[in-house]
Amino acid sequence: MKKIFLGIALVAVLLSCKEETKEKVKEASKAVGADLKQAADSAKVKAKKAIDSSKVGEKAKVIIAKGAEQVEKGAKKVKESVEE
Repeated sequence: MKKIFLGIALVAVLLSCKEETKEKVKEASKAVGADLKQAADSAKVKAKKAIDSSKVGEKAKVIIAKGAEQVEKGAKKVKESVEE
């Protein structure tokens, strides 16, 4: 009889521990999910900034190239006017 009661008590303790463990696992899963989402959002923002900065860099290259062409044209005009 004592063995039966001890067995039932042991099973009850194990089952109650299982439920607490399941709750902890659920909480941990939610926390990890939230962390992953936050990390993904952060990475997305960083990627957008990098893309925007590269677009600005490309525009700057085009502007600098156009400016260099204008300087070359001006230099040619000055050279031609000096030669004449």
